[in-house]
Amino acid sequence: MEDFHIEPMQIQTLNLVSASPGQRLSIPVFRFGAAAPDVAAPVVAAISDEPGAAGKPPLKAMIQAALHADEVPAMLVAQALRHKLAALDAAGQVIGEVVLVPYANPMGLGQQVLGQHQGRFDLRDGINFNRNVPDLSDSVKAALQGRLGEDAARNVALVRDALRQAAAALSANHPAEDLKIQLLRLAVDADVVLDMHCDSQAALHLYALTPQADLAIELGTLMGARAILLATESGGSPFDEACSRPWLEVQLQHPDKPVPLACFSTTIELRGEADTGHEMAAADADAIIEFLRRRGLIAGAAAVLPPTLCEATPLSGSEPIVAPHAGVVVFRCEPGTRLNAGDVVADIVSVDTGEVTAVRALSSGVLYARIATRWATAGKRLGKVAGSTLARTGKLLSA
Repeated sequence: MEDFHIEPMQIQTLNLVSASPGQRLSIPVFRFGAAAPDVAAPVVAAISDEPGAAGKPPLKAMIQAALHADEVPAMLVAQALRHKLAALDAAGQVIGEVVLVPYANPMGLGQQVLGQHQGRFDLRDGINFNRNVPDLSDSVKAALQGRLGEDAARNVALVRDALRQAAAALSANHPAEDLKIQLLRLAVDADVVLDMHCDSQAALHLYALTPQADLAIELGTLMGARAILLATESGGSPFDEACSRPWLEVQLQHPDKPVPLACFSTTIELRGEADTGHEMAAADADAIIEFLRRRGLIAGAAAVLPPTLCEATPLSGSEPIVAPHAGVVVFRCEPGTRLNAGDVVADIVSVDTGEVTAVRALSSGVLYARIATRWATAGKRLGKVAGSTLARTGKLLSA
């Protein structure tokens, strides 16, 4: 059994493969609390098939900011977390291991087009930085055939070992692919994965797996979320699901074995792109630390939960509000507004005729996000309502 112990914060640098000579990109990683034995390489443990043979490492959380590099509020919250976690670590209060990536996408940070920051898509090929993250489910299920038993803790150790080995076997040919792989290696063996993003203009909201609704509601309650959106598969393989879905896949493959969903992974949308206040970021960091405390990663008694501001709803019930024709957008309600079916979300004013077209919500729910621009072409998605009466299928996330 490996000897895990509390060590001071460690700073690690992960170098990405180079796209061309003379170009170097890297990801900084801060580690607090109980560090892995070798932070310079992925941990690939050898778990015996004997019952009770698996050692119990400390709990681990992985938190990353701005995989979409133009979603800058996440990076501010990461800096607040960095200082707070460092203080807790110095006081010996970080019981488990907390891995913090303060900016997860150095490629996207440097992408400028006509003076505008473009960090959502890789300009090399147009692929979303938070899509097509490698799905390890098939590799893990194959590695676990005939190995799971009746000991839930041992099964968790076996799944984690298979995830580490599957992630370690991945290879990349270009920086964006390497970025996703190296971040995934940091996260696959974590108990908690928090992927921090933001929307254009939005109320705070979360995405998580449907079977993990209770944890998503707990985190959302601590953070003051106005929408919590759940799915078993949202489509496109975003980072959070690449971490949590393999557990669900193994559980479904082995219904007769105790396989807990031992990784809670969620996307936290930290309001809108312009929401970068220091007090707000500090409050978000405090809420995240309280969530980690309630999970057993930070010492101290858990605080009383504040009132919950929303119910969890299916992502398939999220209604995209779409412009029927081109025109000037005049919003009639703010993010976080609760709507009834038929309420007007926005007006579209035609610049040819001056005609005003009211765009209404089809379902009741909360307007949790809207665009930041005020010109729309026909078919432009203007906003999103977290409802429960629609039932969309296929890819549920925007591009």
